[in-house]
Amino acid sequence: MGTKRQGDKETRGQGEGNSLPLVPPSPCPLVPSSSRPTESGFTLLELIIALGIIAILTAGAIPVAKNFIKREKEIELRRNLREIRKAIDAYQLACQAGQIGPLDKPPPENMCYPESLEVLVEGVVPLNSVGKIRWLRRLPKDPFTGNTEWGTRSVDDDPNSATGGSNGVFDVYSKSNEKALDGKTQYKDW
Repeated sequence: MGTKRQGDKETRGQGEGNSLPLVPPSPCPLVPSSSRPTESGFTLLELIIALGIIAILTAGAIPVAKNFIKREKEIELRRNLREIRKAIDAYQLACQAGQIGPLDKPPPENMCYPESLEVLVEGVVPLNSVGKIRWLRRLPKDPFTGNTEWGTRSVDDDPNSATGGSNGVFDVYSKSNEKALDGKTQYKDW
């Protein structure tokens, strides 16, 4: 080994070929050797960017959710209209087949259509039988108006009229004036 001169670094190991500096061991190996402690977390800029991205995604999701809800209401409206119209047709077939007793039979000008929608729920006494025939358990709600009030048309009504006639219930429609998702038709025209 050699002698130590001023300015020479101490070397570790044997011989002159090894020139690794001697570093004193750190008292705690997990603490970085820099004098400034490091902080973990998000910067203000990162938080602002993340909130901006979330706001953009939310703004895009709200119209999709509204259309989804409206589409579900449209499906329910179609289902309810179909259910009521089937009940009206079943009532007319029962009337034409003579299954409805004389006390509950509608007047001849109704052409065997029910007097009102409530008749489909309340039922009628069948001819030569005990009990009642009912076509609906309850009157379905209009999903757009939120109640069970439906617009009705009679046989002698104009198809575009807004008021129901007095000669039985031939058809039903929604009383909502909203436009459908197709942008062309109104729910009252369905």
